[in-house]
Amino acid sequence: MTTTAPTRSRRAANRVLALDIKQLTATEQERLVDLALSVLQERHRPGEALHSPQQTRNYLRLRLAGFTAEAFGCVFLDNAHRVLAVKELFQGTIDGAAVYPRIVVQQALTLNAAATLFYHNHPSGVAEPSQADRRITERLQAALALIEVRVLDHIVVTQGDTTSFAELGLL
Repeated sequence: MTTTAPTRSRRAANRVLALDIKQLTATEQERLVDLALSVLQERHRPGEALHSPQQTRNYLRLRLAGFTAEAFGCVFLDNAHRVLAVKELFQGTIDGAAVYPRIVVQQALTLNAAATLFYHNHPSGVAEPSQADRRITERLQAALALIEVRVLDHIVVTQGDTTSFAELGLL
């Protein structure tokens, strides 16, 4: 009985490992992206705890992959870092999005959030946070501190990379 579980596990892993991106049609590649997004969305659905920063980064990269304009959003969390909601709150142009702290605070209060992490994309492909990114993060952090909501991170997302404010020591 103990040999079937590892064999089944290896077989399942081999189905995925056997895929070669170069041999997939465009339709199959789209389906694979959809499947990956579904798996990551399942891990970021309301009630699920965030366990892995890398999973969250992958989820955000897939979520924002097709965006040609900047979008800013928040992952709102409870005290145990379980997802309450993932919301894109603002959309902008190819090189910026207006972000209003009042709206972020309203959403945090509505959801009764204890913590949040911000995310936004850079369609330019450069994951380095700009000075404007740093300023809005500071403003949002100050506004949310007034209502005792912790800011865990701000992740800048590009098609091929992500940058974490927390890892850069900017929070």
